[in-house]
Amino acid sequence: MVYTYYMDVRCFDKETLFQEKLNLLSPYRQQKTALLKHEKDKNRSLGAGILLDHALMVYGLRERSIEYEIGKWGKPALKYHPEIHFSLSHSGDYAICSIGDKPVGNDIEYVKQGRLKVADRFFAEEERDWLYTEKEEEERTRRMFRIWTMKESFLKVTGRGMSLSLSDFAIHVDEESQRIRVRHKVDAKYYHMKEYDEIAGYCVAVCSQEDQDIAYDMIPVEV
Repeated sequence: MVYTYYMDVRCFDKETLFQEKLNLLSPYRQQKTALLKHEKDKNRSLGAGILLDHALMVYGLRERSIEYEIGKWGKPALKYHPEIHFSLSHSGDYAICSIGDKPVGNDIEYVKQGRLKVADRFFAEEERDWLYTEKEEEERTRRMFRIWTMKESFLKVTGRGMSLSLSDFAIHVDEESQRIRVRHKVDAKYYHMKEYDEIAGYCVAVCSQEDQDIAYDMIPVEV
């Protein structure tokens, strides 16, 4: 089972709370956060670390006590716990963490107008076809971000990241059946995609391998 946790990181605007929570995390996360220049980026990085710490407690672990290893294409993993897989993402005022016992990828994006050129440049033909059948500009923009988050989550679950071209695979959305499929040639596996709408103004997607269920609801975390 894959579970996804989320939090509003604006609470870390309070410097005392920010420092208190940062001190609870691993040197890896502390350094990663310290290297960021902007306060909002630091808050998002801290939020992602706090969510991973919260998720690991289910396994009897804490983020500060684990060691990371970085995969060939840059995806972090737990060095001594290959049975646990996680994915982190953040955008705007929110961070998310997905965790499970099979490879998982996730993405969150704040929906902004005027980004359709991204689709024209990076999306596969069938994705663009689905996008532009929508006549309302606001909904068309949301479709663009829906596809983007699903593509990002697929890149993450494969561990390939941006080494895999965005046009080399396609997200197929069947409106009638509400099914989402990934057409790809990366491997022989089937990938399951789940979208969430718990956070107004954002698109969230989680992708996992075929034999792993994805929890229906996201789980809010407060500090």
